[in-house]
Amino acid sequence: MRGAALHFLKKAPPLETYDGLITTDLMGFSDFKALAGGACPPTLVYFHENQLTYPLAPGEQMDFQFGFTDITTGLAADMIRFNSRTHYDAFFQGLPGFLNMMPEYRPTWVVDAIRSKSGVLYPGCRFPADDAPISEKRLTDPPLIIWNHRWEFDKDPESFFDALDAVARQGIDFRLALLGENCQTVPKVFIRARERYGDKILQYGYVAARAAYIDWLKRGAIVISTAQQENFGISVVEAVRFGCFPLLPARLAYPEIIPDHCHPHVLYHDQEALVTRLHRLLDHYTDFKELRVNLANSMRRFAWASVIDDYDRLLETLANTA
Repeated sequence: MRGAALHFLKKAPPLETYDGLITTDLMGFSDFKALAGGACPPTLVYFHENQLTYPLAPGEQMDFQFGFTDITTGLAADMIRFNSRTHYDAFFQGLPGFLNMMPEYRPTWVVDAIRSKSGVLYPGCRFPADDAPISEKRLTDPPLIIWNHRWEFDKDPESFFDALDAVARQGIDFRLALLGENCQTVPKVFIRARERYGDKILQYGYVAARAAYIDWLKRGAIVISTAQQENFGISVVEAVRFGCFPLLPARLAYPEIIPDHCHPHVLYHDQEALVTRLHRLLDHYTDFKELRVNLANSMRRFAWASVIDDYDRLLETLANTA
């Protein structure tokens, strides 16, 4: 995040060749705009996460400069879009408190300045909008549980494996596909799980080929999230679209992406509830076929074909603001 502006300053072609720019909040856009010099094309900044509300890793202290980078990026942008209403609300709820930590000369005006150019735009997901992928379901026996999130602290894998341990002690059988990216050292909780579950684990580690990844989702019965931070949840949306039944915390963006009428069946409020739901689902998985189909169909609204018109209109507006 600190060096992105300098990287793209040398990588990007001359700015006058652009009708508009699209950048992530992980680049300090105000730095880029200042250093580029001359006229900068109209710019859309997409906030898929932010540094004001992102949880700290164990032992980590907050670096306040990252939060200020979000602020100056927002001020320098012409348009801002958040990847969910949940994320939008969290950012603007957290922003005043962040500013109030300043000892003096608090620029409280930035809240309204950034909000005035902000909105919500869901990311497009790479799956069919019309076909019913669940019709191709190839379930394993016993059911296959999917983990397809990053192998990092904010996804709270400890709580995930604690839930698996609890149902295993109750004599419930299952299989595991531990997917998702791991950008650094493999967390010890995954190493211990591999030793503990052995041949119950059918896949251990990131699957690079998109087709192979989708194939695992088609084989999966259940997808579980125990995340402490999730502003949208593409991995869950993908798994649900391909027929996995979701068990998700009743917080973060999950109540937003799951239809309201499915909340009582999908969302859990604590670890005990997760274990209870998981036990019942593994025991009576076939009873939930109709709900799985409804959930899979509800994810169509996040397919690229469903959202592309929103992107086209926004980008046309951006280009015309020059």
